[in-house]
Amino acid sequence: MISDILAMAGWIGLVAFAVSGALVASRKQMDIIAFVFFGTVTAIGGGTMRDLVLGQPVFWVKDTTALIVAAIASALTFFVAHLPESRLRVLLWLDALGMAVFCVVGAAAGLDHGAVVAVTCGVMTAVVGGFIRDMMGAEEAAIMRGEIYASAAFLGALVFVLLNGVVARDIAVVAGTVAAFALRGAALAFGWRLPVYKAKRGRSREEIGL
Repeated sequence: MISDILAMAGWIGLVAFAVSGALVASRKQMDIIAFVFFGTVTAIGGGTMRDLVLGQPVFWVKDTTALIVAAIASALTFFVAHLPESRLRVLLWLDALGMAVFCVVGAAAGLDHGAVVAVTCGVMTAVVGGFIRDMMGAEEAAIMRGEIYASAAFLGALVFVLLNGVVARDIAVVAGTVAAFALRGAALAFGWRLPVYKAKRGRSREEIGL
């Protein structure tokens, strides 16, 4: 059974991701149809992938309310996107909120399949929508820049899964969401990044004895 707070979190994440997708369209100076397309795809992308992997009805096909809400939020963004002083900053923080919420919502959807699947579903739900958004907008995705993003989603999903069944479901939802948002927020505020692979010079033919 889905708790009220988990359902509310799902709607918050949906709107946050929809607006973040629409803001990418605003940065590219697109029309309102593009706003709706970018925002809606961002909002439903991760959940769609999750449901397909789990072999269950896709959530927005089963109930089109999510699709309609995402489209409305995206369309409204067309009229207010010019208001923030920095649309990029708003985009990043909305994206962080959507990621933090969806990593828990996704993990909850995969609980029946065990902890490993639940955490994987959490990361997938949180990351895929934003990845598609950035690829469509010809922008480098956060997970490809060495930023703390997928790792924050992993932390949030893991915290939720570990606490679920130990404490009340609502407490686990809040704890997982806060953990993911706090880590991603700290990364944005302080410029934290994960170590990245550094290419090394290949050995010459003489060095390998050829």
